[in-house]
Amino acid sequence: MWNNILLILSSVTLNALAQLFIRQGMIVRGKFAFGFEQVFSLVFGIFTNIYLLAGMFSYGISILLWMAVLSKVNVSLAYPFLSIGYIITAVLAYFIFNEPLTWQKIIGILIICVGVFVLSQSQEWVS
Repeated sequence: MWNNILLILSSVTLNALAQLFIRQGMIVRGKFAFGFEQVFSLVFGIFTNIYLLAGMFSYGISILLWMAVLSKVNVSLAYPFLSIGYIITAVLAYFIFNEPLTWQKIIGILIICVGVFVLSQSQEWVS
């Protein structure tokens, strides 16, 4: 059970970090609008922006880890753990980007924690 939880948390953490890297990459790059030239510029920009590269790399590793998770754990048990990514992202965004961490977000985070704890108590971990 603990190996599976560690695998899930690793995948979720990398996914959350990917969000933060991409956010920083887009702050450096500037606003993005859809259009052929803008998409081409963004795709090229991925290879010249270390933050966007780190974000894509983090996503890739996260997906590989998530594939390992789903080979071992029921998706109905594993998928709700993705909500932990919201907690990681909200807290780190507060510290890194000075984004607001309102009382509504804090209450939501506490509710997520309770829900994930309840799910982790499931007997489905035992196969």
